[in-house]
Amino acid sequence: TKDWNRVAEFYAERARGDVGLMVTGGIGPNLEGSVLPGASKMTNDEEVASHAIVTQRVHEAGGKIAMQILHAGRYSYGPKCVAPSPVKSPISPFPPNELDEEGIEKQIADIVNAAVLAQKAGYDGVEIMGSEGYFLNQFLVTHTNKRTDRWGGSYENRMRLPVEVVRRTREAVGT
Repeated sequence: TKDWNRVAEFYAERARGDVGLMVTGGIGPNLEGSVLPGASKMTNDEEVASHAIVTQRVHEAGGKIAMQILHAGRYSYGPKCVAPSPVKSPISPFPPNELDEEGIEKQIADIVNAAVLAQKAGYDGVEIMGSEGYFLNQFLVTHTNKRTDRWGGSYENRMRLPVEVVRRTREAVGT
């Protein structure tokens, strides 16, 4: 977004209405995981400063706010989208790029980094989106995870990515 004051006022209005905790819409941890080109991300200090406008306004209004980290995976609407396997989404014209080991580690690191930056921006917590067919869920289900390495195959292997994301995030930001 270009108008962070408008976003801040949207959430502050709800805080003034005694909403106990708000969770933002999905914020991308990187370009390849963002829902759309130009969608909100949390990847650097400039974005931290923009998000801090929102958290400060919510806190001034007496509210609490958590940031939803949303990696869209194969649902990302762009040619740089990534997934565990190259299984095209029915809602995007772009086939996903299959991640190699290094690419998987980058996605995990970017999600963790988004959580660290969210904490720096003043968010009271994060929600890491793992449902509705998005990135973490794409590793869990055999329809979208055709891998035969340590990230696919058995249920334990398919669970590895979401478990690692949560473990490393908690390690980075505290529990």
